[in-house]
Amino acid sequence: MRMNLLTMIVMILLIFIFALHPPSVMWSPRKVIGAVIAGLSFPLFLLAHWQLGASFSVKAKARALVTTGIYSKIRNPIYFFSGLVLVGLSLFLSIWGPLVVAVVLIPLQAYRARKEERVLATAFGEKYQIYKRSTWF
Repeated sequence: MRMNLLTMIVMILLIFIFALHPPSVMWSPRKVIGAVIAGLSFPLFLLAHWQLGASFSVKAKARALVTTGIYSKIRNPIYFFSGLVLVGLSLFLSIWGPLVVAVVLIPLQAYRARKEERVLATAFGEKYQIYKRSTWF
């Protein structure tokens, strides 16, 4: 079921991209790269959000330690993939706005990730340290 949802999200995003920029218009390498980055990152962002489930919060809280799915490889996939979506959209749309947002957002996300890390380390102790060593970012 998860793969069907992911496939559906990718298809919707591709339809949206092609609706904004039909194939009859010249696709430069930059546009293709941007579409690929955004097209792959957005569904992964949504999947990470979905996998986090009830543990998602705007403020750092230690409801549960999610260590499955995307979270088994990346500790902060929502931050990571949202940044990639912005970079991909900036390349695809040939505008600086999303890239400027990404440049501002990435340091803020790094700050939030460190804050969340302290909260999770306090709540889950050694279990979090073991998880942290087995993941990236």
